[in-house]
Amino acid sequence: MTWALISVLGLLAGVISGLFGVGGAVVIIPGLVFITKMPQHTAHGTSLAALLLPVGLLGVLEYSKRHQVNWAYAAVVAVGLLIGAYFGARLAGSIPDATLRKLFGGFLMLISVKLLFF
Repeated sequence: MTWALISVLGLLAGVISGLFGVGGAVVIIPGLVFITKMPQHTAHGTSLAALLLPVGLLGVLEYSKRHQVNWAYAAVVAVGLLIGAYFGARLAGSIPDATLRKLFGGFLMLISVKLLFF
């Protein structure tokens, strides 16, 4: 049953990522934590590993076909992501699991309020 739920989670994350242009981590991380009872740190690492190729390649190909990618901005953001992801992962390793979970939840709430009301 868990593998079936994880498969549905991946499909849902892919649709949401392609539809809204957000990283599937918004769906994948909570799903892994709640469905599999995976520790928060492991959910973050698993999400990054799962997103690496499919979202980066297939999503971009589809948007690129419609000329909806600013390659110059994407390159600059990618450099920041490369550096930031490394340091963010190192920082996450020093934060207790329960604290990381609360920080992630707070981040999602902040983004939700911003999108809904501002």
